[in-house]
Amino acid sequence: MSSEVQAMTLAELAEQSGLPGRTVRFYIARGLVPGPTKAGRGARYDGAHLERLRQIAQWQGQGLSLLEITHRLAGPESPPPTLVPTSWWQYQVAEDVVVSVRGEVAPWRLKQIKTQIMRMTSGLSREEKEDTL
Repeated sequence: MSSEVQAMTLAELAEQSGLPGRTVRFYIARGLVPGPTKAGRGARYDGAHLERLRQIAQWQGQGLSLLEITHRLAGPESPPPTLVPTSWWQYQVAEDVVVSVRGEVAPWRLKQIKTQIMRMTSGLSREEKEDTL
């Protein structure tokens, strides 16, 4: 089938696969889908990319997680998938809103995140006050 499908852009690949472009990029970053056949501006994808995305969708439809799919794609000789625990910070910004931040984030990034959380908290409390008036 890959010979039937001509080179396509990310947008075309996303449309044909029924997935958002963001998801396709995520799968590439996770190693589930190979990178484009031509990288950079004007990146191109082919039928093999489309086939892989369809296979992933089929496995997900069968209830497999991305970790299990990664293991399947790696082949039977690969070690079984392991779950790695991660720590998370949680910030309650409103009565009904909690923001989770990965615990191992760099200190400079955590400072940026906290600044944005404070803005969000302020904005949400301002909206609550306006709604009660």
